[in-house]
Amino acid sequence: MLKADLHVHTCCSIDCFTPLERIVERCLDLEISCVAIADHNIIEGALKLSEMAPFKVIVAEEVQTTAGEIMGLFLSERVPPGLSPEETIARIKDQGGLVAIPHPFGRSLLGNTNKLTSPHIMSQVDIVEAYNSRTTFTRSIARAQQLAIEHGKAASAGSDAHTASEIGRAYVEMDEFDGPERFLASLARGTIIGRKSGYTAHFASTWARIRKRVLRIPSGSQA
Repeated sequence: MLKADLHVHTCCSIDCFTPLERIVERCLDLEISCVAIADHNIIEGALKLSEMAPFKVIVAEEVQTTAGEIMGLFLSERVPPGLSPEETIARIKDQGGLVAIPHPFGRSLLGNTNKLTSPHIMSQVDIVEAYNSRTTFTRSIARAQQLAIEHGKAASAGSDAHTASEIGRAYVEMDEFDGPERFLASLARGTIIGRKSGYTAHFASTWARIRKRVLRIPSGSQA
């Protein structure tokens, strides 16, 4: 049985300073045996971690589209940001990857304003992130879980960790898998376990984003 945190960021992301080595250490300490590394608009960190980690690493990417963020999993090539949701989904699937909607209602207590949860987009999606530890409102988590149920999608969970201390705050207990199809089947049978990270978790990623822009640290750098 795996403990899979399916949304983790590394120092290669624009808003994170967590070294790859520290991610490995933290996962081993917590017995997290699978992670999806989903840096913003880049896959270098995921590729590097997959070579060094003694546990399963899913190469993923949190891609900024013209309508919001889409996550691709099991990628071999970077998907560029700024494309339409349809084009982004097509590029993920062309690689044999899976498509997920991360934190679909993460920042809002208002009505459904997320264009990526429309029936048109949801018909092309494989996974809904039903629990994200950085989602502030309990109601938003419940809405994400309901979205997965309504559309018959597998539900995932992830810490959305931008610091080492956040890793493992949300994960899925799931069976072993080999490849996207078996992952999806295992995920559908999995059990979500999660707790929220709290408001202060966002300060670290905001500070990292500001500092990297001021110092002009390029995306993908481990500095």
